[in-house]
Amino acid sequence: MSFDVGRWCERHLGSPVDAELFTSGHLSRVYGVRLAGGRSVVVKVRPDLPRLAACTAVQRALWSAGFPAPEPLTGPTTENGRTTENGRTTESSPTTENGPTSGNGLAVSAEVYVPGGSSAPGSDPAGRFAGLLARLIALAPRPETIGTLAPAPPWTAWDHPLPGIWPVADDRDDDLNAPEHATPWLDEAGMRVRRRLRRFVGTPAGRRNLIGHGDWEAQNLRWDGDRPLVVHDWDSVIAAPEAVLVGLAAAVWPCGMVPRAATVAESAAFLDAYQRAAGRVWSADEVAAGWAAGLWVYAFNAKKAHLDGGRWLEPDEAEQRLELAGA
Repeated sequence: MSFDVGRWCERHLGSPVDAELFTSGHLSRVYGVRLAGGRSVVVKVRPDLPRLAACTAVQRALWSAGFPAPEPLTGPTTENGRTTENGRTTESSPTTENGPTSGNGLAVSAEVYVPGGSSAPGSDPAGRFAGLLARLIALAPRPETIGTLAPAPPWTAWDHPLPGIWPVADDRDDDLNAPEHATPWLDEAGMRVRRRLRRFVGTPAGRRNLIGHGDWEAQNLRWDGDRPLVVHDWDSVIAAPEAVLVGLAAAVWPCGMVPRAATVAESAAFLDAYQRAAGRVWSADEVAAGWAAGLWVYAFNAKKAHLDGGRWLEPDEAEQRLELAGA
């Protein structure tokens, strides 16, 4: 699929494209371009979902507050789903891993291009990543002020409404709940995590949602020494209890610095560092919920990896994390 990024930039940014800097993407298509006036921007194209407007509202609010998010230049504009491939133009009716689209085709948005930086800070990576997340959560607007963030990305959606343990996968058509894909120890871990988090969201701490970043991985952050340069992937904004937001991040934060998720020790260091940065010691129940949320994203990714013959999580580590989660 190719998108007429030049035409879109002329219409919405008021300038033709002078040069294409890069293209990339996994769940969306991302174009880095230099406009005729010399400004460099990133244009993101993906299936239209109502939640994307709220994601952009959060990004804009954080950028305005001085957080290292790229400045949004447009909100998501809805295109008609017309794409071009091999010189032929076709109409599309996209569906996505996150649920049905709005029915209006593609959502396209632009932001300032922030180049450079490293995926790792110069020192104390767990402390730096956790401290920056604490800053994000503290500065983010309240969920009720920015519109819907539903449905959440599936790797965060432990509370999805579908039958079965697992939600619809984000990057494949396989039914993770199908009998031929059964992985007993992993499916049991997913079931126990969901049961544990259901208990937590019935508590006062579990009923209070905040805004956070649902894909807090090193590959989505860039550092200039110990200074955070930029945080990417604002389509992954979610609303959830603080312990869930932080627990999800604690399980995946090193991804991109290293080709794996966090070890138990790295997750523990992240949870501790976050509490110090936020200036509040969590209750034992919140800590346990953080471990449960982290195991959810770990197990979801492991379930998908299993379909490809990969090993992303071992049974003994899953059991250790279940014990820490009180699940």
